[in-house]
Amino acid sequence: MKIKFNLFYILFVAIAAFTSCNSINQISSHENDIAVSPRVTENFGNDWQFQRLTGSALEGSNWEIVNIPHTVRIEPLVVNDQWQGTSVYRKSFPVELLGDKKWFFHFEGVMQEARVSVNDSLVTTHKGGYLPFTVDATPFLKEGQENIIEVEVINLDDTTIPPGKTLDMLDFNLYGGIYRNVHLIKTNPVYITDAVHADEVNGGGILVHFDKANEQYATGFVQTHIKNESDVRQLVSVRLTFSDRTGEKFRFFSRDVFIAAGDDVSVTEEVVIENPFLWSTYNPDLYNLNVEIISDGLVIDSRQLRTGIRDIRLTEDAFYLNGEKFFVNGTNRHQEYPYVGYAISDEAQYRDAYKIKQAGFDFVRLSHYPHATAFLEACDELGLLVMNAIPGWQYYEEGEFVENAIQDIKDMVRRDRNHPSVVFWENSLNESEMTEEFMIRANKVLKAELPYDDTYSAGWIDHFSYDLFIPARQHAKPPQYWNDYDEEGMPILIAEYGDWEYYAQNAGFNQTAYSDLKEEERSSRQLRSAGEIGMLQQALNYQEAFNSNLRGEQTIGHSNWLMFDYNRGYANDLEASGIADIFRIPKFAFYFYKSQKAPYTDEFSVPMVFIANYWTPKSTTNVKVFSNTEEVALYLNGELVERKKPEINQISEELPFPPFEFDLESFQAGELRAVGYINGEEVASYKVRTPGKPSQLDLAMDHSGRSLSEETPDVVFVYAIIRDEKGTVVPNAKNLIEFSLTEGAENAELIGGEAVNAEAGIATVLLRTESHTERIVITASSEELGETEIIIEP
Repeated sequence: MKIKFNLFYILFVAIAAFTSCNSINQISSHENDIAVSPRVTENFGNDWQFQRLTGSALEGSNWEIVNIPHTVRIEPLVVNDQWQGTSVYRKSFPVELLGDKKWFFHFEGVMQEARVSVNDSLVTTHKGGYLPFTVDATPFLKEGQENIIEVEVINLDDTTIPPGKTLDMLDFNLYGGIYRNVHLIKTNPVYITDAVHADEVNGGGILVHFDKANEQYATGFVQTHIKNESDVRQLVSVRLTFSDRTGEKFRFFSRDVFIAAGDDVSVTEEVVIENPFLWSTYNPDLYNLNVEIISDGLVIDSRQLRTGIRDIRLTEDAFYLNGEKFFVNGTNRHQEYPYVGYAISDEAQYRDAYKIKQAGFDFVRLSHYPHATAFLEACDELGLLVMNAIPGWQYYEEGEFVENAIQDIKDMVRRDRNHPSVVFWENSLNESEMTEEFMIRANKVLKAELPYDDTYSAGWIDHFSYDLFIPARQHAKPPQYWNDYDEEGMPILIAEYGDWEYYAQNAGFNQTAYSDLKEEERSSRQLRSAGEIGMLQQALNYQEAFNSNLRGEQTIGHSNWLMFDYNRGYANDLEASGIADIFRIPKFAFYFYKSQKAPYTDEFSVPMVFIANYWTPKSTTNVKVFSNTEEVALYLNGELVERKKPEINQISEELPFPPFEFDLESFQAGELRAVGYINGEEVASYKVRTPGKPSQLDLAMDHSGRSLSEETPDVVFVYAIIRDEKGTVVPNAKNLIEFSLTEGAENAELIGGEAVNAEAGIATVLLRTESHTERIVITASSEELGETEIIIEP
């Protein structure tokens, strides 16, 4: 028997008071409730035994000891023969006294089929590599001895598991392993469920939703799903505590609820927050929510989460955030790192989100699958809107594949529904020939899970069942693309632009001007090693497409393709249309996008100028400067070249901040300096120098808002930068750089080769640490450039 309780506050907006016994900030007798061994959540990622299978047998008797996150094999930089097969993870753990405790193992992501056994008993089989699952190990545990959990991980082509397409035809890679966190969770027999594990429509776990939100008040509810696996009927109540950034607390209490033995209930408590801090991209305020289950005056379970209060609204031609019209400017992201594939830390997830925000974006589309919870938490914290997406790419098959795709919708929503950053749900199989029946069913499932006015579905086909149409720019014809789209009531977000239409050379207003370029120079797919011509072309392509997209009357936003370079299952090269390379080093286009963010709108948006030129004898003397200022002055060796306003033409007239162009008569070695002005005052400057010969090395580590994790595994980029005698990066340097760990090797390793050739003046390796409790010293050396080191203190 399922029972659902709706407990109402009598709310008067004018006086914002409660007439029931429940009240905001009211301290009651519940305040002195005693905690009794509530929930314990432990990282369960350390000291797993690991081995790959050869055929149907283990490779040998020697198990490798690994920590989670883990990838089944370290891959080369360009992945054209990704490992596929079956591997086994095994771990022993003690169970001294089980008592009446529940033991759960929570897996955030295993690629892509997992068969979990406890003490040789198969507990569950989970299909799908991008969403979590939970194992109830309690019935299989043995008290007073070591227990063993084993996970058989199958990462083979399987057309029943979305995205479904075989690896040799797929546009991204499916890196095997237990590549996201694993947690051991212990609870009392009466506990708050996990939303995905509970498998309840519009239920399970904790569900937070605000129906109305403005600066005066926010009204909504918190629904808590409680299960009673004890032998007796239980009388429980729920206590909710919202805490804002100032420390102010808003408390709500439910009435007592009986739960029969073996039964479960959902308790819905209505809440009101006075004068709320609203979550936005420029001020991403979050609330800590503590949910406690109380029985006989004791806290028997509790869970904590962070959420935000915001109001979103989608109309036929605009998106509104907290009542203000908001143009959604964003990018796409694949979650891949070089060498380790998907096996990256929570801190690395945050660093990616940080870089997206640094680039001037306020939105990210998750391509083409749900990304890690840690990435969404970073988006919540940093102020990035998110389009969540189920796994899919150019594949559709009736039967088990469809059923698994529908389950992906449910699991994605149940995992991510409390994130204020998630505003659109792409319950659409990207670029796949979905049937009308599937699209209608997918949207019914979404609306059943989230039956609220601000639940917005997104599909790449303009079907009536979707709330938002998300075509790629190349899905329409040039030169108008989607600007003349006139489907009544259907808003558009250009989900991808700037890559394929130029790669295929079927687009753009300036194609005739590109006729003297080599084929590879017309493309937006430019490695940093392509040099100025390639990176200027990429930036120009993005500029032209960005400007064109702004002409669409029903276009509420767009996301470029894409943020970071990545590998593809079918390709023998990197897909290089990222505005930063696979090592997260920016290209010129990164600064074009950064310049399109108005200064002073958030902590990431400051007045900026960037000279898209290395100023070498081979450089163009038509110097392009990206800036979000009103005027820019360019100086050559201290002499003013010109002070001017931005260049307005057919590929810049719609931009928030068109680039500046300066035509110099000839090249003169030395220094170019650009100065940006707002209201006549100097607010930003940037300079480049003609590079000399390589003469020195400089080592740097990429923090991007997060230091190395002290307790859990982490991965971070380390850059050896080649400079001339004046400190200028030498952009054509390809020197061979040797890396070594001279301290800390017992708890860290360098991945990517001991000797690495620099690309465009920078050689990169990946540092993986198991924990960062000891000092780490990394040395880089070159026969021509000598030696340098970086010291990383814990």
